[in-house]
Amino acid sequence: MPSRPASTGCDWVDEVLLRGADRDAVLHLGEPVSRGQLRLLVAEEQARYQEAGLQPGGGIALRLPPSLACIVAMLAGWRAGAQVALLDYRLTPHEVGRAVARLSPRLVVEPDGEITGKFRGYVDIGTRITPLHGGRAVAATDHALLQLSSGSTGPSKVIGRRVGSLLEEIDRYGRLEGFPRRGERTVVLASIVHVLGLVGGLLYGLAGGSQVVLPTTQTLEGVVKAVAAGPEPTTLLGVPSQTALLATARNPPRLPQLRRMVTGGEVLKDHVRERFTKGYGAELGAMYGMTEAGVIATDLTGATSPGLTPAEGMRVRIEDGQILLGLTDSPYVGLEDPARYLDGWLRTKDAGSLDPATGLLTVHGRLDSQVSIGGLKVDLSEVEASICALPGVTEAVVVHESGIEAYVTVSGPLSPDSLADTLAGRLAPYKRPRNLYVLAELPRTATGKPIRNAQILRAAARSLAAR
Repeated sequence: MPSRPASTGCDWVDEVLLRGADRDAVLHLGEPVSRGQLRLLVAEEQARYQEAGLQPGGGIALRLPPSLACIVAMLAGWRAGAQVALLDYRLTPHEVGRAVARLSPRLVVEPDGEITGKFRGYVDIGTRITPLHGGRAVAATDHALLQLSSGSTGPSKVIGRRVGSLLEEIDRYGRLEGFPRRGERTVVLASIVHVLGLVGGLLYGLAGGSQVVLPTTQTLEGVVKAVAAGPEPTTLLGVPSQTALLATARNPPRLPQLRRMVTGGEVLKDHVRERFTKGYGAELGAMYGMTEAGVIATDLTGATSPGLTPAEGMRVRIEDGQILLGLTDSPYVGLEDPARYLDGWLRTKDAGSLDPATGLLTVHGRLDSQVSIGGLKVDLSEVEASICALPGVTEAVVVHESGIEAYVTVSGPLSPDSLADTLAGRLAPYKRPRNLYVLAELPRTATGKPIRNAQILRAAARSLAAR
């Protein structure tokens, strides 16, 4: 790993992420991209931002799909000394508008055309730069990176990372035995605008010299083809749903270069783990992390599952069954819940336990309304609030088991289809309910509170349908 730069200003991009021989192939998106090519593209994009009015310390928001353009835009923003806010490209215009109002960037960078096609691992796009005259000339904080927890734009959901925090996480990955090294490849299936794909995949790969590969498609065929494209030892980095996809292969191809897959997010089912490891003859590791801090604990080989080893430098303890994480300051920007970060400890809202004999951390699930959908965090309370805000909706309860389900009451002749159509303009696809039911009334407890038991709610929907 390269040594950490003395400065934590914009120099870190050149000294850590772009440093190296011009000829080194650092990225592969259909074809290799050398470090020299990447440096040139970043410099050209930085000039575009400066011409559009971006100054050091200003803010820039990126809403771009996985692409070379997205990678270049990120690096160019940081190299210009800007605070970079990453917005998932799947957010609706309504959600983007709320995010921009909340973040107040100087520039917004978006695709210059429509993004079409499903399951694409990356796209080839140009970008459109929109200066915002009401945007701040200088960002309100010194964070290098802003991300939105669970895709939400509400209070306490904006998460900031300083340059030092990102560099520390890159170093943590570098100290993990078995994580990709120079001369190896990482096929990144996780989103490069979310923490696992961004830091564990893209930034670590650029800093450490392992080639970062984005598959042409996120289909079984596309992933296999990406792994088979080179002889170098290869690691897959993704989420459990992508592992499950690979495990569906009846006769998995022989991929001797595939060393392991490492997943982050929800816990893998045992039958998926067995099918993957036996089918591909590769290890299946797991990691636990948060947008607020990055990687926290890992088991790269699957040998200690479900226990994970806390990463070097991470302070973890358990209080009343909740995982607490020691951080030097609050990761939240703007309005925040003062009970979430207290006395140097972040309340993760994840249930967990630490084995006193081995020191292994076991994560037992969420303590609040946040769930993981295909590796992306979704706050059910945000979904519920969005449904309640629809015209004609009087109440709503949102639950999650195999998928998101919504149960609503309405004041007029509204159908589930019409509500779903309206909601499509307000929530990204991965946050929308898989099933939406209109009830005459919501089941309630003896004290009048809406019941949130999925089985009882489904029974109420079946009873209404049978009338």
